[in-house]
Amino acid sequence: MMLKGKTALITGSTSGIGLGYAKVLAAEGANIIINGFGDADAIEAERKSLEGLNGASALYSGADLTKVDAIEEMMAMAANAFGGVDILINNAGVQHVAPVEEFPVDKWNLIIALNLTAAFHTTRLAVPYMKNKKWGRIIQTASAHSLTASPFKSAYVTAKHGLAGFTKTVALETATFGITANCISPGYVWTPLVENQIPDTMKARNMTREQVMNDVLLAGQPTKQFVTVEQIAATALFLCGEAASNITGANISVDGGWTAQ
Repeated sequence: MMLKGKTALITGSTSGIGLGYAKVLAAEGANIIINGFGDADAIEAERKSLEGLNGASALYSGADLTKVDAIEEMMAMAANAFGGVDILINNAGVQHVAPVEEFPVDKWNLIIALNLTAAFHTTRLAVPYMKNKKWGRIIQTASAHSLTASPFKSAYVTAKHGLAGFTKTVALETATFGITANCISPGYVWTPLVENQIPDTMKARNMTREQVMNDVLLAGQPTKQFVTVEQIAATALFLCGEAASNITGANISVDGGWTAQ
């Protein structure tokens, strides 16, 4: 088991991509801290399932990542339970779509807080332990929007570009301590969130399911295939391994060729 004795904290991990990360890391023996909102019974079921994968511990934090004190409490919980965080995956995020002149200020503030500022706080609190251990992995779920823009997504694109720059800086600062910091930048990923948008889009645009998938959602992905949660999680697992110890400050596109255009 590649990660036995290591502890991984993944934000936004009660479902979707974040839960995918948790599953592959738990299967390799890592202790897991999941974080996010959702149905309490469903979250507890996932936590128990993670513990069953390879016998390591799994904890849950319901920390609201827009609040600094809540992040500090979550990181303190990790330190008390496991000594600290060896693998930090900043995955929590939220999106809102509107023209810049109509963009709600509260939505801008929320997106910057959750998608960008929270990653700063978790990282600053995780790095001292990693430096002391001379080993660490910091992974950001960025986005194709960390490399390119789309209209009406000013806050999200700003946050993701910022996350990419932040990651490069952290990579340089930690390069001699056995720590790597990298972004994974997915294109459209097949999740329940995406699937649930399809019927409304079919109705709004008077399109078939296939037309919505190929001409709307996958318009920018040359492969015309959704990225899968499993592909993103496998990329993260690779970054945690010894083979990736000299990959740092990188932004790895898993986007079906979207940003190659």
